Formats: sequence, C-alpha cells, structure tokens
Amino acid sequence: MSDDPPHAHDHYRDARYYDHAYSRYKSDVAFYVELATALGGPVLELGGGTGRVTIPIAKAGVSIVSVDLMESMLQQARARIAKLSRAVRDRIELVEGDLRTLDLDRRFALVISPFNVLMHLYTRPDVEAALATVRRHCAPGGRFAFDVLLPDPASLALNPNRFYKSRPITHPRDGARYGYAESFEYDHDAQIQTTVIRFERLEDGEELYDRLMQRQYFPRELEALLHYNGFEVLRHDGAFDGRPIDGLSDSQVVIARPRAQ
Repeated sequence: MSDDPPHAHDHYRDARYYDHAYSRYKSDVAFYVELATALGGPVLELGGGTGRVTIPIAKAGVSIVSVDLMESMLQQARARIAKLSRAVRDRIELVEGDLRTLDLDRRFALVISPFNVLMHLYTRPDVEAALATVRRHCAPGGRFAFDVLLPDPASLALNPNRFYKSRPITHPRDGARYGYAESFEYDHDAQIQTTVIRFERLEDGEELYDRLMQRQYFPRELEALLHYNGFEVLRHDGAFDGRPIDGLSDSQVVIARPRAQ
C-alpha cells in the first residue's frame, strides 16, 4: 500500500479507539448477517477490521474468512475472537492481505466489504483491482455486497481551516477526558475528503491528532464503475432497510453480482 496517500491508514492504527468510537454503529450488522444466512456461506469479508461484522456472522452459523491489511486491527480481532465459544471460533479465519491483490484460490457464495472500506481505494486502478479480486472470489451465482457513504455537498464545502467541536469523549488510551473536534478538507480533483480529528486532553491541554481519508463516490459514478468492471447491480439503496437514495440518505448500500462472461 506504499502508493496510498500519506496518513491514509492513521485512523486504523489504534484498534481500541476504533472499537470505542464505533461501538454503537450497528445498523449494518443485521443487514450483512441476514444476507449471509440467506446465501448460506461461506463468506469472504474484505476489510474485516476488528470483527464488528465478522463475529455476528459467525455467531449466526456461517463460516467467514475475514481479510484486513492492518496488523493492529487483526490483533484486536484475534483478542475478541479468543473470547468466543470453540464452535464460533472455528467458523472464522483471519487473513492479512490487501484487497487489491488478494488471491485465496477459493470461491465464496458472498463477498462483503462493509463500513465504507471501498472509500479507501483512492484511484480508479485501485478500484478496478479490488473489483477484480471480488470477481476472482465470487462463486457462480455469488453476490457482492458493500456500503459507502453518500457524498454530502455541505460537508464537502466546509472551511478546511476550521475545527468543528463535538462533545468530549473518554479516550481508551488512558481513560482521560478529551475535547473532540474535526476539520474537513476536500480535494475536488481526487474526490478525497480528509478528516482531521483533534483530541485535546481536558486536564492539561495535550493534543492528539488522527486522520481519516475517504474517496467519495457519487451514485451514478459508482454504478458505472461496477458496470464497466463486470458487475450487474441488483440493489442500490440509500439505507440498510432498502429505502431509496434521497436527500436524507447517509449511505449507499449495494448488492451486485458478476455478469456472466
């Protein structure tokens, strides 16, 4: 991943903070579990992180191979999986790998890439390489499901020189209270939004910074990328409950399948 922009993976180096920050985000889990149980597995998860979606799928009785590039995320996933029952543990295989080059020489009924993973593909060749990986691993009749954020024009137009404050948080690194603020800078050419997160420890003012870089996909652009890379889009919704994309949508939720060659 040396060709990725600087700081592209900063947000994922502290896996404990990642779990803390997204512990309440559950709207996608039921969607992927339901899809996995309907298709029966096995499932390949590209960008499995710390197991937020992986573990519920395994608990539902479906075998899953979870791939991630970041050793920090895999270590946290191993720690979480170690606490599970033997039967659930045996359904999970963790693999360190890059979704652009992965080749397991296996086929899966379902390939998933939850929670905006594809937003970390910053160029068209990266997207095409990842979609080739999906085609390579989809069994005949298999499905590919993923979600990415719907670009928010108001967010993309925010002043990059200003930090927008939110409520203080307790940071798991030391249990201290920190002020929390974010700034947003959008590269209109590359379609990459960089979020800089500032943590300011309330007791002494010490500052920590984190960065999150996300490639923005507009709906018809996303549809074209899938089409010209050999996929048929079956669903393209604005929420995990199937609502259409509209002005209130936060996400794009896609179910596709490779077209017959």
